[in-house]
Amino acid sequence: MPVVHKNVRKAARQAEKRRARNRSVQSGVKSVIKKLQTAVENKKTDETAALLRETSRALQRAATKGVLHRNTASRKLSRLTAQVRKGVVAT
Repeated sequence: MPVVHKNVRKAARQAEKRRARNRSVQSGVKSVIKKLQTAVENKKTDETAALLRETSRALQRAATKGVLHRNTASRKLSRLTAQVRKGVVAT
């Protein structure tokens, strides 16, 4: 049996907690994005502005917490904004 030090066990516990927290944040971001895309597809222009604001906030918060890289969050927001604008113009 290998020797497993206390600090290794503690690091594993901490990593598991971080993983759970990160997955929760990531899941929340994905659900908000899905809501926004559904609203755009269904041409609900009144909802899209509020959902875009909510999505922006969720993405920036995830980037701040380190779940997403800030450039990734920015890229996703940019593409979603373009989708919303395209959907609004098409209406």
